[in-house]
Amino acid sequence: MNGHRTAAVALTVCTTLLISSQAAAPSAWADRTSRGGAGSEVKGGASGRVITAQTRVRTSVHGSGTDHASVTGSPSPVGVAWTPPACWYEPAFSPKEIKSTVKAWRVFGANAPLVGGVGYVISAALEHRYKDGHPYKNYNLSKQGEGMFWASVVNPNRQDDPEATSCDRQPFWVDEGQTPAEPMAASPEILAQYAYDELPVPGTEIKMAPRARSTVNLPTWVWLDKGRFKKISVTATLPGTGLSATTTAEPESLHIDPGTPDATRFPASGGCAIRDGGGIGEPYARGRAETAPPCGVTYLHSTAANEAYALRATLTWKIRWSSSTGEGGGLPSGSFGATRRIPVQEIQSVNR
Repeated sequence: MNGHRTAAVALTVCTTLLISSQAAAPSAWADRTSRGGAGSEVKGGASGRVITAQTRVRTSVHGSGTDHASVTGSPSPVGVAWTPPACWYEPAFSPKEIKSTVKAWRVFGANAPLVGGVGYVISAALEHRYKDGHPYKNYNLSKQGEGMFWASVVNPNRQDDPEATSCDRQPFWVDEGQTPAEPMAASPEILAQYAYDELPVPGTEIKMAPRARSTVNLPTWVWLDKGRFKKISVTATLPGTGLSATTTAEPESLHIDPGTPDATRFPASGGCAIRDGGGIGEPYARGRAETAPPCGVTYLHSTAANEAYALRATLTWKIRWSSSTGEGGGLPSGSFGATRRIPVQEIQSVNR
């Protein structure tokens, strides 16, 4: 027992040294077992003393909302302290892969300064787990093709998130077709949340009249063409599992922040709803210079020379998900916006 504790302590110390020295894990992630399709090589590494893997989740985008957008980005959750998961567990290693990984650790760093012998200590601790029956015997080689070792993976969009290291279990065995008793194991909902991070919603490129310069006490019309802001979806699929989820974002409303309290918004809340048939606000038409727009702003004071108000236009997207298992539901609404510089002049009339 004391020997096992000593090995565990040494493993933690040595892997910490490896990370602080920026030494790479051994390259031994091969021999992927085909699971109903073309095999693919798994990529892995180490986080602390935990064997990790690179996610195999694949995403695809559907919809034409971003066809003509010059800027796209992921929506930010509105009104809730929520983010997509920073890590989860998914099928990663076959028994042969776990064996080759442990063996690769044994010779790693043998001739390197500072880290010589570290690989041997790490390998001994891993052999205790995967070879010597604590809890796996001989790397589960007798079950090759009957399941996989599930390993921790990090959301590629959240590698710097403190929660990215919270999935700290060593790879664990799951029989083919079984669902692991692990809250952060890959599931349709986790795939849907990851797809949320992959949504390429278009930048809020509003149209305005007047386009170049607003005038004190005369309304500035704001609108969005329906063709530029359509429903968009991302499907996240975990190959070999039959699991996939589709997350869909649909434009819901536009919020206008004039960039100064000395302004009147239309409507007064600053929230412009989607019109019947799509689109937000209404394009300006000649002869309506003094008419209150369905969506827009009237500035009450001019800006100084070479200065401008920072008008912020933020589009809110309603987000829902569905999956290959029939599960689905809502996710937090997301927002994505852009800022326009609006110089304001003070004259008595304006030509549009």
